[in-house]
Amino acid sequence: MKKIIAIILVAIMVLALAACGTPAKPAATEAPKAPESAAPSADAAKPAAVKTIVEGELHMATNAAFPPYEMIKDGGGFEGIDVEIATLIAEKLGLKLVVDDMDFTSVVPAVQTGKSDIAMAGLTITETRKENIDFTDSYATGVQVIIVKDGSDIKTVDDLANAKMIGTQAGTTGYLYCSASPEDGGYGEDKVTAFDNGAIAIQALLDGKVDCVVIDNEPAKAFVAANKGISILETEFTVEDYAIGVSKQNTELKDAINEILKELIADGTVKKIVDKYVTG
Repeated sequence: MKKIIAIILVAIMVLALAACGTPAKPAATEAPKAPESAAPSADAAKPAAVKTIVEGELHMATNAAFPPYEMIKDGGGFEGIDVEIATLIAEKLGLKLVVDDMDFTSVVPAVQTGKSDIAMAGLTITETRKENIDFTDSYATGVQVIIVKDGSDIKTVDDLANAKMIGTQAGTTGYLYCSASPEDGGYGEDKVTAFDNGAIAIQALLDGKVDCVVIDNEPAKAFVAANKGISILETEFTVEDYAIGVSKQNTELKDAINEILKELIADGTVKKIVDKYVTG
């Protein structure tokens, strides 16, 4: 009997010692820490997941008639400053860029209503647009200029007040500034004609339907190079910042893009892309 009791006591002691020497299993919500020398896992290298309207894709609303920021290639597809920057952003997010080409006036509503993830179309930050969408940090500076026919009486910005009709692209800041009331620094809606894109506005200028065209400097240079008899005034109309529009309901995407933009600007990538298309 004493022998049996002794055996039982020994068994109890062995179990007790085993229990003391076994560490507690971590809770399911706690990830075990990897050794400091261990290489990071593949998942750790992936960017933080963001919500997009189509899984695996980043849809970019744009108007591909705004060289050199966005334009259609001769063989199809899209190219330009915005397209290349957006492609890099999509890649760093682990997504495929899809370009949604549309009228410029539809770009902001496309993001606001969830049809596209981002608006990137030489888009200027304005208070009115900020009421409908959020903006990332600026990645480029745009200059609005004035195109006139050679020999025009319009020599400076001040001469716009004497213009019979000013041409612009619909929905652009050029249109917003020019069509504002004189009290707000503009010339009035009755003195401004808005066209679907810059090329149509330039044709109206060549045909004598408008006295000048107010548009961004970079597409202006492309239009002037492609059409004889027109030129850009030396005096600038205004200077503004370009940024990427994002839905107010998708702060995570905006924050992720801002982090990527900081990296692309800091390492000179954005400048290289701009210099590739803007040669002087």
